[in-house]
Amino acid sequence: MSDLGSDYDEEEQGPYLGEYEGERNEKEERHGKGKATLPNGDMYDGIYEHGKRHGQGLYKFKNGARYIGEYKYNKKHGQGTFIYPDGSKYEGNWVDDQRHGYGVYTYPNSDTYEGEWQSHLRHGQGVYTYKDTGTKYVGTWVSGKRDGAGELIHANHRYQGGWIADQPQGKGKYVFDIGCEQHGQYIPVEMPQGGEDDAEEAQTIVVPKWRAGEISAISQYNPAEDGNVGQDVDIELESGDTAEGLGEDEEMQQEGSGDAAPGEGGAEGQDGEAVPAAEGETEATAGEGEENQEGGEDGGDGGEEQTAASPTAEDAEEAD
Repeated sequence: MSDLGSDYDEEEQGPYLGEYEGERNEKEERHGKGKATLPNGDMYDGIYEHGKRHGQGLYKFKNGARYIGEYKYNKKHGQGTFIYPDGSKYEGNWVDDQRHGYGVYTYPNSDTYEGEWQSHLRHGQGVYTYKDTGTKYVGTWVSGKRDGAGELIHANHRYQGGWIADQPQGKGKYVFDIGCEQHGQYIPVEMPQGGEDDAEEAQTIVVPKWRAGEISAISQYNPAEDGNVGQDVDIELESGDTAEGLGEDEEMQQEGSGDAAPGEGGAEGQDGEAVPAAEGETEATAGEGEENQEGGEDGGDGGEEQTAASPTAEDAEEAD
């Protein structure tokens, strides 16, 4: 999402401040409860202090966006809900006109992110849920991307490991509901892309590739067992199966389920923040979901923020 500025500043736009009906102080400043129709067509109904929006209020943008919550000297600050023109919504904390602190963002495709924010971007601990598949990423975010320890939870298995710049990387393991787990690691692999004709120069991209390791039964604590408490036990594979083979199958599954690095351009595509791609979804599709979704956040002509393209998958993130 892209948030371009704040709500209309009634004190810095010249002598004409629009229409106002409400309380004033001895200096004839807007002060107390009041309603205003601003020169750009936006509307505000709420509390003023010395000519500025300060306290609880409702701000309506002429493009259909709405903010209901707290203001501090004309900026969104405190608890508030922003409803974007594309139908996405953020409910949570604001600081200096930006999503900052704890909040929940619902994207146009109904994906959700619940967790910590910083300067309009997902940052800290949070949970991203893909509506269509039910897949969840639970873990650490840095500047809008998965980065650090995390867990990608699918319907019948999960991956636990580390992420760097929105891609799984390093040691990790797949835990299957059938009672076994496979250890291994993701390694970055360079792959050529493009350059199919003479006029187009070939490019190289880096993608994560799963290198399968040992398979073992999931350890469970059983005080009745002598000497076997907490120990992993090797299990036999069915005829023809190999650990390496399982790794390859899993790799294919990951590519379809979102374990691999998500594409960008999704939900928050407007802030430039990338959103994880869900099973086969790209961030671009989500994205003007968050970033593009959020890009739809604020924006009216001359208003607080300009509406950005609405995402379809999840790269979306933000547009006040």
